[in-house]
Amino acid sequence: MVSRRITMADEERSTASIFDIKWQAGTVALALVVVFAATVIAAPAAQAQTFSVLHYFTGGLDGAGSTGGVTVGPSGVLYGTAAGGGPYGEGTAFKLIQVHSSWVLYPLFEFDPGDGDNPIGGVVFGPNGALYGTTFGSVENQGTVFEMRPPLSVCKAFLCYWNETVLHTFTGAPDGADPQAVNLVFDQAGNIYGTTQGGGIYGGGTTFELTPSGGGYTASILHDFGNGTDGNLPYSGVVLDTAGNVYGTTVFGGTGTPEECGTTCGTVYQLVPSNGGWVENVLVDFNGANGRAPNGNLIIDASGNLYGTTDSGGQIGGNNGDGVVFKLAPSGGGFTYSALYTFSSCNPVGGVVMNAAGNFFGVCATGGANQDGWIFELTNCSRTCSVVDLHDFNGSDGAEPEASPVLDGNGNLYGTTVAGGTGCYEGCGVVWEIAP
Repeated sequence: MVSRRITMADEERSTASIFDIKWQAGTVALALVVVFAATVIAAPAAQAQTFSVLHYFTGGLDGAGSTGGVTVGPSGVLYGTAAGGGPYGEGTAFKLIQVHSSWVLYPLFEFDPGDGDNPIGGVVFGPNGALYGTTFGSVENQGTVFEMRPPLSVCKAFLCYWNETVLHTFTGAPDGADPQAVNLVFDQAGNIYGTTQGGGIYGGGTTFELTPSGGGYTASILHDFGNGTDGNLPYSGVVLDTAGNVYGTTVFGGTGTPEECGTTCGTVYQLVPSNGGWVENVLVDFNGANGRAPNGNLIIDASGNLYGTTDSGGQIGGNNGDGVVFKLAPSGGGFTYSALYTFSSCNPVGGVVMNAAGNFFGVCATGGANQDGWIFELTNCSRTCSVVDLHDFNGSDGAEPEASPVLDGNGNLYGTTVAGGTGCYEGCGVVWEIAP
């Protein structure tokens, strides 16, 4: 199983070699619908929580290797993508519905190069109730933005595929190429925002906007990365504040500290609308000591504070850390950086999610009791956070969690793993839940 996580050594590799998805699922039966009873493993009693595997991916019609996580829809239905598998080997979109004590997976769409392939990012609901997402590749091998809707007529079959519309196909230059772990966002006018990790004028990726126009969408570029110290390779998506400013991260670029990172360490950036265009402000230049390689999505709270993670870096005493959860607080017209927690064994590739009590939840792609990754909670973060290990993956119940987890209205935590599980040779990943 090939991980899409970008490390500092990857910068000089070609785009194709970094993100080539080669799924070794072995020989598996293609099942139209796969039903798995939830496997419950008791978490530590002090936490009063249980870990369950909701679905083991098989590499068949259900897909393999979910790198984009899941989205909670109406009635608690989970929606997501698998970057590989499916009848064409190019990935799937799916929904998971709870039926009594089990969960049933329904494939919604099977990707092929003609309509986009390898949906590395997840899906989100638009204001019209349709699902939106991105694919890494396409016929032109540059990626797409797509919309997905259920059939117009009531489907009486047991398996009902949705209809996909490609809203935009990337061409490399000038609009960008190969969107990665991008969860698209919408503003109040229905405009769509996201990023590409490559392409653009300078080849360092773009932040883009799709504006509704004449029954379709018109693409515009908010910023081209790779021109100096502005950042390079935006792997994740963006968030918006109430003023319409756009925030995101780049894995490389910035001023950095080459001695610490081996290359530039990445940035957090802000894009501000100005005179019909956009102006970029670099809010953080990562230098190793404060973290390096931010892969995950940012989140923003009601006060305008930004929170995110770095894949590696940070300082624990005099030693280098293994990833940071950080905060950027608005201050004096700018932002003040602080490290909420620095890990000794983690690599938090995805971002974090925050509950109403101000606690954070995230995943570590490595480490844990079995070195297959683990799920964490950060509590008491008004000062220095304390970490709680909610679950250690053991391979059979999943391995290498990369996507940010999500919370539903009842406090249930959901996520995915890229590898592990029992669904195919070497494991095709799982969808998991931690219930309070």
